[in-house]
Amino acid sequence: MHSIREQVEYLSEFVTDYKNDLFERLVNERTSYVTMVLEDLYQEHNCSAVLRSCDCFGIQNVHIIEGENHFHDNSEISMGASEWLTIHRHKHKENNTIETIEALRTQGYRIIATTPHERDTYIDRLDLHAGKMAFFMGTELTGLSDEVLARADEFVKVPMYGFTESYNVSVCAALLMYSVVQRLRQTDIDWHLSREERDNVLFAWYKKSIKASKQILERFNQNQ
Repeated sequence: MHSIREQVEYLSEFVTDYKNDLFERLVNERTSYVTMVLEDLYQEHNCSAVLRSCDCFGIQNVHIIEGENHFHDNSEISMGASEWLTIHRHKHKENNTIETIEALRTQGYRIIATTPHERDTYIDRLDLHAGKMAFFMGTELTGLSDEVLARADEFVKVPMYGFTESYNVSVCAALLMYSVVQRLRQTDIDWHLSREERDNVLFAWYKKSIKASKQILERFNQNQ
């Protein structure tokens, strides 16, 4: 079988120059230095809104923890964002939250809990140079689970100045992403995807964009 890079180059021949240029430009804006983790959200419009924001801010990887609630994407809200993101669904373990935390730690991520507590660090003061960041967002009514709170490396919050005790989860996620991504792009941190990550993302994008991509790749790999 041909390498992913070779398959990407071959698939690029089946789309327009405009689409190739668009993919090239957008993949260079993607990052895996930041990832969002949604723990057991039950309102699909919130989950879908977060996906849309992730795409807009160039955050490629999203982890969705499914406990009592299952993930459903509302395409009218997400505007098809899930097609361009790498979504990791955690739903087959006895404790999906702990499994997610352990998996992210092995990938070098800091586990960062988003909560409104007084002892937390404001998001615009978070040290971006300390390493890759996985931001955990909790369910709508009760917030993050005890498993996350007990295992988090850091705690952050978004400023609030009103009577209401918390933001809607999708609004909070968007504000958090805006602060982190804007600051990250002004640093000397190499936040871009690695070459391997970049090729894998492009491979997924091309396959979704070409109607007969499965058959095209089968013929291409058979003729190696």
